[in-house]
Formats: sequence, C-alpha cells, structure tokens
Amino acid sequence: MTGAPAEAALDAAAPAAVGRQPPDLRLAGMALGTWLSALGALFASARTGGLVAAGAGALAVLLLLGRRAAGGHPTPASGGLGPASGAPVEGRVGPSASGRASQAVVVGPGGLVRSFFAGAAATCVRRAGLRRPRAYDIMRRLRAGAAGPAAHRIAVVVLLGVVCGAGATAARVAVRDAPAITALTEHRTSVVAELVVRDDPRLVASSSRPMHVVAAELRWLRPIDADQQRIDARVRVLVLATHPAWGAPLPGQRVRVEGRLDRPRGGDLTAAVISSSAAPELLGRSSWAQRAAGSLRAGLQRACRNLPPEAGGLLPGLVLGDTSRLDPAVVDDFQTTGLTHLTAVSGANVAIVIGFVLLITRWCRAGRWTSAILCGLALVAFVILVRPSPSVVRAATMGAIGLMALASGRSRAALPALAAAIVVLVVVDPELAGDAGFALSVLATGGLLMLAPKIRDWLRSRRVPPGLAEALAIPAAAQVTCGPVVAALSGAVSLVSIPANLLAAPAVAPATVLGVSATIVSAVWPSGAGFLAWVAHWPARWLVLIARYGADTPMGSVPWPGGVGGGLLLGALTVVLLVAMRRRVARRLVAVVSVAVVVGALPVRILTSTWPPPGWVIVACDIGQGDMAVLRAGPASAVVIDTGPDPGAADGCLDRLGVRTVLLLVISHFHADHAGGIEGVGRGRRIVAVATPRHAEPVDGRDLVLRAAAESGAVLTAVDVGWRSTLGTVDLVAFGPPVEMTGTRSDPNNNSLVLRATVDGVGVMLPGDAEEEEQRATVDRFGASALRAQVLKVAHHGSAYQEPAFLDAVDPVVALVSVGVDNGYGHPNPALLARLGRDGARVLRTDLAGDLAVVRRGGGLAVVTSGAPGARA
Repeated sequence: MTGAPAEAALDAAAPAAVGRQPPDLRLAGMALGTWLSALGALFASARTGGLVAAGAGALAVLLLLGRRAAGGHPTPASGGLGPASGAPVEGRVGPSASGRASQAVVVGPGGLVRSFFAGAAATCVRRAGLRRPRAYDIMRRLRAGAAGPAAHRIAVVVLLGVVCGAGATAARVAVRDAPAITALTEHRTSVVAELVVRDDPRLVASSSRPMHVVAAELRWLRPIDADQQRIDARVRVLVLATHPAWGAPLPGQRVRVEGRLDRPRGGDLTAAVISSSAAPELLGRSSWAQRAAGSLRAGLQRACRNLPPEAGGLLPGLVLGDTSRLDPAVVDDFQTTGLTHLTAVSGANVAIVIGFVLLITRWCRAGRWTSAILCGLALVAFVILVRPSPSVVRAATMGAIGLMALASGRSRAALPALAAAIVVLVVVDPELAGDAGFALSVLATGGLLMLAPKIRDWLRSRRVPPGLAEALAIPAAAQVTCGPVVAALSGAVSLVSIPANLLAAPAVAPATVLGVSATIVSAVWPSGAGFLAWVAHWPARWLVLIARYGADTPMGSVPWPGGVGGGLLLGALTVVLLVAMRRRVARRLVAVVSVAVVVGALPVRILTSTWPPPGWVIVACDIGQGDMAVLRAGPASAVVIDTGPDPGAADGCLDRLGVRTVLLLVISHFHADHAGGIEGVGRGRRIVAVATPRHAEPVDGRDLVLRAAAESGAVLTAVDVGWRSTLGTVDLVAFGPPVEMTGTRSDPNNNSLVLRATVDGVGVMLPGDAEEEEQRATVDRFGASALRAQVLKVAHHGSAYQEPAFLDAVDPVVALVSVGVDNGYGHPNPALLARLGRDGARVLRTDLAGDLAVVRRGGGLAVVTSGAPGARA
C-alpha cells in the first residue's frame, strides 16, 4: 500500500518536529493539472483534447504577458501550491502614474480572473501606445492585491500541466481513433494481425470455456474477407482468446492471430478488441530477460506446489503478483479487510526488496553512492522478474521515490520527485491517468510522505511508544489518502482495514524476502527453493488468518455509495474530520460520536442483516462473472433464471433465500456463465421443471444441462416465442429470440431466451445475454409497449452491445447488473451505466453490493443489498 520502506522512509520523509520545513509543493500544481486533464482527454476526442491543450497554453502565455505588462516582478517565492519557505508571500504593485512608492500586499488566489483581464488590457494599452486612464491604475492595484506572484505561478504551473496532460493524451487518442481501424471495428471485420504481447496472458472464467485476456500492441492487420491492403498501425489492442495455447506467449513476444475485431469499451487507449478462438502463431522468441523471468516465476510456483493451498496460492501473489492459484475465498477475505493491495505488485514490494538490499549494504558499511547503485541494480532486476508492465513500472517509480529520501538525505526532494514522476508517467502513458492502481500508488506515497510523519508525531506527543507510533502512522496515513478511492471502487468502507494492516505488516516483509529468495534459488537448487518457500508460507498463513477473522467481524465492512460521487463524499468528510481533529473539543466529540455509532449500530446491523429482506420480489445473485436471478413464487419456492458458473455460489444464493423448491429453472442459453452452476441448484432441493432455448450451442453446455435435468427427474421443456407459464406468484412470457439469429458476433448470446416476468404485480425484463441484433429484432416484432418493465436485468453483464431502442422500450426504474469483480471484459460498460442513470433508472451491480434484492415498499420499489460483494470473475 505504501510506496517506501516503513520506518526508514518515514524518518527520512519527516525531519524532527522542531523546525520542520513545510512541504515543497512547487510541482504539485503541474502534476495535478497533467493528471486530471489526461483523465478527461481519455474520454474526449483528439480534437477536443488538442483544443484544451492549446487553450491552456494560450492562457498561460497571456497570464505571463499580463503580469509583466502590469508591472509584476519575479520574487523568490514558491511557484507551486504553497510557499517553499512557509513565509507569507508578498507581491508589489508597480509605480503608479503619480510616482508613489509601491506597497506590499498579502496575496491570495481569488483574483485570477480579474488578473487575466487586467493583464490583457495592459498588453493592449502598451501595444497601442495609449495613455493609461486612472481606471486602469485602479484595476492594476486590484489585480496586484488579489492575485500576486504566487497565485500567478500556481495558475501558470497548473496550465502547463494541462498542456502536458491534454496534449500528450490527444496525440495518443488521435492514433487510437485512426479511421482505418475504427471502420473495421464498426463492421466487426475478421482479420489476421501481428501483435506484440505487452503483459502476461490472464486466465479468466468465460462463457463456454476458460478465456485468456491478453494486452498487446498491434503492428499490422489485414482483413480476411476483403481485398484491402495490409494496414500498418501501432495501437493497443485487447485479445480475448479461448484457445489454451494463448497461455504460452511472454511479454515482448510477437504473435500472429486470426480473429474478429470489436469495439473497445472506451476510456483508455485500446483501439480494438480481437476475439479469437484460434491458436496464436508465435513469431520468434521473447528477450532473454523475459525468458529468465518466466523460468524463475515458474520455479516459485513449483516450490509452492506442496504447500497448503491457501498459503501456497498466496505466496506467489505476495512476491510476484501472480494470483493464478489464489483461492477465491482468500481473495474475498482480503478485499473485505483492505488487504487486497498485498496480492498486487506495488511500491511496497519494491520498497521491501530494495530496503533489504540497503540493509545489507549498510551492514557492510558501504557508502551512500555504493548503496544507491546496488539498490538501483536490485530495482531493475526485480522489475524484470515481475515483468515490466506499465503497472509494475509505475510501482517501481513510486517505491523508488520513498527510497530517494533515505538514500539522498534530502527529505524535501521526495515530494517534487513524486510530482515529477506523475507528470512523466502520465505523459509517457496517458492511460495511467484512469488507472485505479496508479491513483492508489500516488495517494499512498503522498500519504506516507506528508501525513504519516504528522500522525506519528501526534501519537508520540500522546506518549505512544515510538515503534508503535510509526507502525500505526503508516496504515492510518494510507487509509486516509486511499480510502475515498477504495470506497468509490468497492461501494464499501472497511472498518477493520487499519487494524488488519497493522497486524499484517510484520509478516509482509519476511514473506516477500523469503519468497524472492526462493524464486532466485529455484534456478539452481529446487530443493532449497522448496525449503525457503516452506519457511515463507508461515507468515503467509498469518496473513490468511488475519483476513479470515477480519472478514468475519460483524460490521467489519459497511456499505458506502460507490462511484465518483461516493469517493468525493468520503474525501470531503475526511478533510472535514482532519480539520476538526486539530481542536481538542472536536477530537473529544468525534471520539464520543464514533463510540456511540459503533455501539449503537452494531446490534442494529446484526439484527437487520437477515436475508432475504421482507417483501422481496427478485434477487440478482452475486455469483461472479455470470447470471443468476431468483423470482419469488412462494414462501420457500422460486423460479430461477440461469445458474451462474459456480455450483457452490448458486447453492449458496438459494440457501440464503431459503428456497427449497425450484418450480422452474430457466436456462437462457448454454454458455457456462449461465448454466455451469446447475448442479448447485439441485443440492438439497427439488427442481420441478427445466426450460431451455431451441438453439443448442455450445454443445458441452447443452449436454451439462440435459444431464443435470435427467438426474434431478425434472420435466424438460424447449421454449419458443409466445410460450407462457404461471407458477405461484410468477407469470412468464417468452419474447425472444423472435427468429433464429445466425452470423452475429455471438450466435449463442443472440439466441438467448428473452423473458418478461410479472412477480406479484412487478414487471421484470430478463434478456439473458441478448445483444444488439436480438434486442433490435425483439423490439421490431413486439413493439415498445409490450416490453415495458419496472425492473431490468441488464443483458450480457452490462456490455457495450446494447440496442438503444430496447432500453427505451423497457424504460426500467431499477437496473440490475450481474457482473464479477475484476472481470477481463470491461463489464459493465461505463457509457451504458451512464445512459441508464440519465434515463432515470437506479443502477446496482453485484460486484459492488453483493446480492441485489428488489422489494415492494408501500406503493413503489426499493432495493436492498446484502452488502457483501466479492464473487470474482
């Protein structure tokens, strides 16, 4: 979570409280301007981004000219977001027409707009050679008093950051949106392409079989079914490949692939998505460094093979960020307790490894420069080992900043270095501006450098032992700075995060150092590597234990509004709390209120967390990257629509709802993420009937459903358009597929059953994975009025393949998105969620809120969530 070694960097980052210099924020404005403008430009056209950059540059020039023309003079004051010296910044009003001496005034940022117009007027007057009227002299004084040198420098530095961020992003967006590639993606053209793999292929649960998600860079492509020439382009693409051979390519390796182009989700630099079922053709070998890294990574996996599954799967994640063998239950526990950062390569990993090297060099009494060189070599080697993907380079940069304070002996250089790193990284790779990991790395590093020393000193002043004060300060600072981002992403606030991280801290460094040692030794001594991994698994087991007990703690995680609004709200409350805590009365009041809330809310939370909530109509189950909806037909009976991919998750959802009889199980189509959990539906309960579509693909999914139906003794029904059924309080009508769909992007998806249910008077639309073609055909055949429903189970996990006319026809009040955490498909699509929200629907996601229950309340509907999300893709 943090970007520097714990106690050492904390000491380096903060001199003694007496005489401490204020933080050096001279480059902070530029970093902020670069970051935010790049983030905005990712969602805009290249033209818009270019205009923003040009406008910011022009405004910066005008401000500089206006300052000079109005008589401003440079001062040694800081040009950042605050003075470097901590002294009040003074500006001077130039000599007036009557020759009076200039007088000092305290400046503030409030008059930047007046300053701009005054400066522009001054420039025009000087260029025209006109005599300045007295009103102009008055304006000059207003300008100097309202916006002096520091405010001008702040504005200019921020504007220069906007120029850098928006300009660099606009250039990359122009390449991304090249007409030749865009036209092919719009038509979903089949192509042959040559790519360079950018990162390790990631295996995720998929529709009918496991799928590899591969980030790559395009070199060229050629349409298969046309006479078009080869198109050379260097843009980023995402490969969704079902062939198992896609697990072999290494980063930097060239491959040739056949597949179909699709539109990307937007908001990044990906120009196209390539869906492929063919094996890749490997062209040459990857670099020797990547091959060596691949061998060492495989060596650690072999060393962990005989360890207990939970700790043995966690150790490669701690050391290398390799979570391929990590138990899903451990993943959920880590997320609930705020320990997820430990399973991703971050600045903390970098700091631990380099800190260990630094400890050895200091023990050997090596000089400062010798230590710095050896640490630099260790940094390069570790980055190669964990693969130099953009996220790893980012983590290495952030981790090195904290170490710089220790190695250089110049603590105040760390914050300018952090700001400079933000500017350089975002300009080189604008996609980082929208990356949550980048935001967390920056905020955690900034918190360590700015907040942790103050928290530590405050604790020491309350007679907390120095070691304990430092141990508490680091997770507290990281929680304060990163909490709003985590809440925005997860829709929850962990109340056990700080104690969990405090208890975990002693185990992280030993596990990491021993794990890296086992990785290196595996190349020459496999038995020795196995012993080191066995030793390292004990601290890993401690981490698993902390996560498990933390996740089981009542009220350990409380729901919070997700998205940007929720993050901003928590950020604002955090700032208010920090300001209030500076006063003794406020501190006591906060303590009393906190105790009262915890003591009062804990029993309420336990008593009201019974599930399901009274009056529930439909529940969208949190079963990972898949679909499962339960319609209440009676006190212990239900109609179940799809089963998700995991039998255990399906069984768990029905158990929580108290369902003992499934009157009807409907399989919308035979993809594994909708039918793979069918065995769990029949565990300990009776399935009366099973309804399936006519379209029989994929065959393995169809066979699984037929076998399970036969074993349960259920009546099997094939559903056609117009089919109707009434079961308890549930009425079902089949609207699709109106015709058999062929030649589409996904024929199984576009032959999904499209059902409209009425449950106790509430209309529910259940379109399976229907995409644009089937949705459009359904609207054309039945018309908008027939499809109207209060609740929409959003098709295909909220993908981008939605027909606007279908959404308009349903016009839901509530939209439920069943989607897995960290799925590799970009689900749900942000533009779709924004559209549903604009149209008046309340949008909820299982990956953020757990099980979603729509209940009848008075004359309307409400949504109750289980508040325990986390089923992964």
